[in-house]
Amino acid sequence: MALDVKELRGMAAGELQEKEQQLVQELFTLRFQFGTGRLENPMQIRKTKRDIARVKTILNQVRSQTDESKR
Repeated sequence: MALDVKELRGMAAGELQEKEQQLVQELFTLRFQFGTGRLENPMQIRKTKRDIARVKTILNQVRSQTDESKR
């Protein structure tokens, strides 16, 4: 499930943090499945890692914009 950047940019900081937590939990589950040999598509791990990176990048951008607006 690749996330759309436009969707992410429309989310608030709190929503992005929740999304990040969901993706981290999903990554944990995928790694567990991979270790036990039940994961059908190992590429899901890479996609989830990249989705986490996307969310973190946009979250940092949102935070920096709010910091600049406070000045």
